[in-house]
Amino acid sequence: MPSDYISGSGHKQFYRLTTSSLTRNKPLSLHVGSVEEIVTYALEECSKMKEPILFFHEMNKIAFKVIMTMFLGYATDDTVIASMEKSYTDLFSGLFCTPINIPGFAYHKVVKARKKQVKEIQGVLGEKRERKRNDPNSKIGLIDVIREAEDSKGEKLDEEYIIIILVMFLIAGRETSGRTATWATIYLHHHPHVLQKAKEEQEKIMKRRPSSQKGLTLSEIKQMKYLSKVIDETLRRRTNVFALFREAKNDTHLNGYFIPKGWKVLVWQSAVHMDSEIYPNPKEFLPSRWDGFKPKVGAFLPFGAGSSTCPGADLAKLVISIFLHCFTLNYKLEQLNPGGPVNYLPCSPDPADNCPARIIKIH
Repeated sequence: MPSDYISGSGHKQFYRLTTSSLTRNKPLSLHVGSVEEIVTYALEECSKMKEPILFFHEMNKIAFKVIMTMFLGYATDDTVIASMEKSYTDLFSGLFCTPINIPGFAYHKVVKARKKQVKEIQGVLGEKRERKRNDPNSKIGLIDVIREAEDSKGEKLDEEYIIIILVMFLIAGRETSGRTATWATIYLHHHPHVLQKAKEEQEKIMKRRPSSQKGLTLSEIKQMKYLSKVIDETLRRRTNVFALFREAKNDTHLNGYFIPKGWKVLVWQSAVHMDSEIYPNPKEFLPSRWDGFKPKVGAFLPFGAGSSTCPGADLAKLVISIFLHCFTLNYKLEQLNPGGPVNYLPCSPDPADNCPARIIKIH
């Protein structure tokens, strides 16, 4: 992976390309229907399971399939998705390991997973090209927008860069969407009054829907004001990454400290999100704290900040909103080990037992 493409000026180009791909031609609104379809089917299948499922794993699977479908513009074969997710999981699990490329070391497994993943992505990109060739009017995916984009020299992106962008989307989409959907669902079921209020909001949206309308729209998602507060509170309580890595571009004086130019700086988001001066009773899950509250710059950092803000933030929130809409209206979560331990390593808070649970259909 060319490191200059995702740091410094290369990162600015990456940010511009990914941001434009998520805003041009309203791609988010184009994919609301397919995301809802994937979530609806997956939850229905989970509810049919006779044995408990690992809820966290299932949420990650749903998120992975959603991101791949949005990227391609259509749902690819489930066996291909499963194989790609396995490669992705092997790759992601070693992102923070010591880079020793010798059999038996975690990094060696990462290198092998990376090669396998590239081949798999090349395969689905080839399939996408073939579909486009046979049907020029086929449904547009994010990849179509990215392929039409140009780099800083006015040239089309080569396949290597497109693969990098897809991997970045997968990391941001799967990790953020899957993890946040998991914790939001857990929090909702641990706070029945919050769950009831979120459900009532969704029911009101459904009642206002014209009889001719078959599924969710982006306009309806924007009406989910309380659910948005639930998501923000979940992101505050369970920040997806433990720190932001930055470099001082100039000599800097900050709160009585001197930071020389070139020094590396880590911003610990959880410390900010759990600051009682900003968020009273920070350990409490209180979506109502967001009523009329707009945190000042630097006080809410679930997707980073500045020029390095995650370009997929709106995409992640869209997917989480659709999932919670479908879940709160139709299902309930029965955890086998409520209040179980949380694993904070290597970088994010995950249920240590992957949240064994049953998904119960309520009507």
